[in-house]
Amino acid sequence: MSDSQIQHTLPGMPESLTPGPDARVFLPTLDWMKEGLRASFFLSPRVAGKSPAPWQIAVVSLLVFAIELAALRTEVSGAARFDLQAWLSGFWTLLVFIGLAWWVFPAARAPDEAFAQEKPAPLLAGVGACFVLWVTASLPNTLVYAAWTAATMQGWVTAKVFSSPWFYWSFYLVLTAWSVGVSAFLIVRYAGRTWRAALFVLALAATTGVTVWQFEARTWERDYSAEAATEAPKPKLRLSQQVFEEQQSLMQSAMAAIAPERPGVTDVYALVFAPYAPEDVFIRESSMVSSVLAGRFDAEGRVVHLLNHGTTSKTHLWATPLNLQRAVDALAQRMDRDNDVLVVYLTSHGARDFKLAASHWPLEVDPLSPIELRRALDQAGIRNRVIAVSACYSGGWIDVLAGDNSLVMTAADATHTSYGCGRLSELTFFGRALFDEQLRKIHSFEKAFAAAVPLIKQREIDAGKDDGFSNPQIKVGANIGPVLQALEQRLAALRPATPEPPAKPVSP
Repeated sequence: MSDSQIQHTLPGMPESLTPGPDARVFLPTLDWMKEGLRASFFLSPRVAGKSPAPWQIAVVSLLVFAIELAALRTEVSGAARFDLQAWLSGFWTLLVFIGLAWWVFPAARAPDEAFAQEKPAPLLAGVGACFVLWVTASLPNTLVYAAWTAATMQGWVTAKVFSSPWFYWSFYLVLTAWSVGVSAFLIVRYAGRTWRAALFVLALAATTGVTVWQFEARTWERDYSAEAATEAPKPKLRLSQQVFEEQQSLMQSAMAAIAPERPGVTDVYALVFAPYAPEDVFIRESSMVSSVLAGRFDAEGRVVHLLNHGTTSKTHLWATPLNLQRAVDALAQRMDRDNDVLVVYLTSHGARDFKLAASHWPLEVDPLSPIELRRALDQAGIRNRVIAVSACYSGGWIDVLAGDNSLVMTAADATHTSYGCGRLSELTFFGRALFDEQLRKIHSFEKAFAAAVPLIKQREIDAGKDDGFSNPQIKVGANIGPVLQALEQRLAALRPATPEPPAKPVSP
């Protein structure tokens, strides 16, 4: 039977599956890749009737994966760690493609038994050919995305428009539409315009959405441990009788130095607490927050900064739960507990049991719980409270600390980590967006929080945060709102309208 007769016996089969005069001609591996690249730009692949050998499918797939891995590596500057689990998490889409292709593509077989023995059945040929073309066609899309991400992440592109959320999502949607469009182009070519082909395209589009939603981990992540190994040794606390005596003297002088409240003025008092000594990000952040509260909120002389760090035992009281309770009591004695406002800022690592990590070896420091802070504030009788917790899982502090006279803000909800508290971070994402950027421009905690959240979300996306959006939380009591609005009006009249530029984070 001639090839033309075979074609005649297979009516309605898509052209790409129909055996042609050159059906038995071997197509080199590079030609398969070249035709796949043509398909990525919606040009018809010239492979009618041909099917790749199994080894060609393996070679093309491995080569494409290797190129993609190399391209994605450029997104991270410096030392990087390969996350095998994150890379393999995307492979389920390949299985979905193969399974749907087997279901959708025509299953007609050539009637000539001899021909069927020499050639794969049209179904098998179509699945193999379409898979190779589809994998290769994804390469330009991936390279464009990797190039743009690398350019923004590594600072090669500095224009603000390219780092804005609306540009990111517009660009991402264009690439997604390109990917789905190429898939649809190949599916229709091999399956024809059928309802099954339409379901195939919709299923692939759905897998794209599920992958973005559930598989957010990056293949390459910054390797902080490797970078930390090259750092100079950090100063550590040396316990001695002199150090203990200096802390006792410092406690007396720091508490005595708290400025008294001013009659008729709603003063801001503040307690900044940074109990985790091993990482410098917390001394930088707590120093920045103390400076912003003193300068922007008319709280000079009314800020108590408790800090654990190897370099600050002579200048700052240790950040321990007992010192926190003593500081709260001292602030309560100097302030108008019914009318003034106490701002409490806590920054450290957080745990799933909602306790704030504390470390200042060789000094033993207990972690701080939300119940301990609530108890200290209640016993001191301080009514108006603004509390911000910059830590992972800090949303667990909300219910404990909330009340009619309290505004509580957290860097994350109760089930997610926050970001930016790594060994090499300048500031946490929460502290940077809320205090170093927004509260330098405005005096409203609610407005600053609302403006900070989208900034945090975009930076987490750019940084490749792999466990989902931190989802910062805020809860505003019914009675604290009017107090803070009046405070905002007083500070707006007191401070210049021109916002202060963010200060360079304090280095130890």
